[in-house]
Amino acid sequence: MSESVLKITNVNKSFGGLKALNNINLNIEKGKVHAIIGPNGAGKSTLLNVCIGLLAPDTGTVEFNGKNIVGKQAHEINQMGLVRVFQTPEIFADLSLLENVMVPALAKRDGSFKFKIFRSLANEVDIMEEAISALDSIGMSDKLYQLAGSMSRGDKRRLELAVCLIQHPKLLLLDEPTAGMARHDTNQTIELLKKIKEGGMAKIIIEHDMHVVFSVADTISVLARGEIIATGTPDEIKGNPVVQEAYLGGSDE
Repeated sequence: MSESVLKITNVNKSFGGLKALNNINLNIEKGKVHAIIGPNGAGKSTLLNVCIGLLAPDTGTVEFNGKNIVGKQAHEINQMGLVRVFQTPEIFADLSLLENVMVPALAKRDGSFKFKIFRSLANEVDIMEEAISALDSIGMSDKLYQLAGSMSRGDKRRLELAVCLIQHPKLLLLDEPTAGMARHDTNQTIELLKKIKEGGMAKIIIEHDMHVVFSVADTISVLARGEIIATGTPDEIKGNPVVQEAYLGGSDE
C-alpha cells in the first residue's frame, strides 16, 4: 500500500441543524490524484476547508504527513506543504506572470508579505530563476512579463498552478480547476495535471467535468449529503450502480 500523505478520520461538521460532514474517512496516498465528486451541497467545499484549516471539525482528526493539523491556522498548514487552488483565480492582476509566481515564494521564505514587493522582486535572482522554471513547466515561459489581468481565464488558472508549484506542495488541493473553461483550455489543463509529478506530490481534485475526473484521477470518492458513499478506481466508480444512478447518469455538479 502506498504511503499516506493525508488521513481524514471520523470527521464530522455541522452548521446549526445541518450535518455538512458525517463521519468522513479518507486516505490520500502520496503521488496519487484523488478526485472527490458529488452534487451541489454534498459537502465537498466544507471538506476542503476543514483540510486547509479554514474550518475546524466538530470531531475527528486530519493528519498531514502523520501530524494532526486540526487546530492549526491556514497559513501554518500552507507552510507545511498543503496548498489549495480556489475556484476563482487569485492573482495580482496588475503584476506580471513572473512577479505573481515570485510573490508566494518570497512570502513562504520570509514567513509573511513583509518584504517591499515592488522594490525587492528584481533583486531576488534565485527566486526569479525558480519562478521562470515554474512557468516553463506549465508552458508559459514565453509570457513572463505579460500582465496577469490581461490573460484568458484558462491561462489564469494555469498561472495559479505555477504559483502553487513554486511553493513545493506535498499535497495540492484543486477546487474546480476547469470551471468556466472552454474545451481547448480544459484539455490543456488535463495534460498539465498529468504532467505534474513534482516530488511525489499528491493532488485532491473537486471537479464538475467527469471527463476531467476520469482522465486524471487514480481514485475517486463520491460524497453525498455529507457522507462518502463510494470510493474506488475510475472503472469501479463507473460500474457502481448507486453512483451510476445518482450521479453519472444524472446531474452531477
